[in-house]
Amino acid sequence: MGKTLIFGHKNPDTDTICSAIAYADLKSKLGLEVEAVRLGEVNGETQFALEYFNVDAPRFVETVANETNSVILVDHNERQQSVSDIDQVQITEVIDHHRIANFETSQPLYYRAEPVGCTATILNKLYKENNVEITKPIAGLMLSAIISDSLLFKSPTCTEQDIAAAKELADIAGVDASVYGLDMLKAGADLSKKSVPQLLTLDAKEFSMGGFKVEIAQVNTVDVNDLLVKQAELEAVIYQTIAEKNLDLFVFVITDILNNDSVALALGHKSEAVERAYNVQLVDNKALLKGVVSRKSQIVPVLTEALS
Repeated sequence: MGKTLIFGHKNPDTDTICSAIAYADLKSKLGLEVEAVRLGEVNGETQFALEYFNVDAPRFVETVANETNSVILVDHNERQQSVSDIDQVQITEVIDHHRIANFETSQPLYYRAEPVGCTATILNKLYKENNVEITKPIAGLMLSAIISDSLLFKSPTCTEQDIAAAKELADIAGVDASVYGLDMLKAGADLSKKSVPQLLTLDAKEFSMGGFKVEIAQVNTVDVNDLLVKQAELEAVIYQTIAEKNLDLFVFVITDILNNDSVALALGHKSEAVERAYNVQLVDNKALLKGVVSRKSQIVPVLTEALS
């Protein structure tokens, strides 16, 4: 089992899928036997990018130890966000831009983590460092990842490095980042055909915060009311998820990509942490979070502090 599998977190987003594809492309050109795979369904936004640049989605896998001894993680490091049998394989590399938590290995590894808005921004550097040319399709996917994670450069996680990388990649891909990016985000914001369970798992991550188990799911939309009319159905599924996973808190974040605000629907016996974290009052289990769009920088660290 010589091939190394490259993948991002469960419930993959655009950065997870596109960065896995891009890093597999780079490693292959450097002579390594690798394959990009995915741990979940491709969402509408990512599918738009794949189809636009004519690239196939990675193969879906549920486990990895049955086919490889080594893996590379992109866009995540926390074990509960990764493949179920991650403890049965050797992690040889991590390329990430998130906090480091619940992560340890028995062997040394290459670990590249930078405080930028997107994994693809780091990969853009790696292509340059290895003197490997980025092709048009790969540039397009990496650009898509940056646009997605930065909400078209409006997220507080977006850095000057992300913007510079996006400009370079847009030139290679031959697209106008603003025009293409808005079309891609709108494709991802079309949730009309998604069931309630799908909405809650499209982009959900589980975290350990101060000894508590927390799951944060997030969706982007152009009208939060399209989802809030389903609140009773959402709450029913969330309560079921809390019971099944023994969660202390589940936060469903509905982000308005036009106004750059979010509504949080918080359930669980630690839901008051949301009130303390943001100095808001939950009314009917929900609250408006003004200016909050980033789970990575505006939700996870704030809730972690509130629960510590």
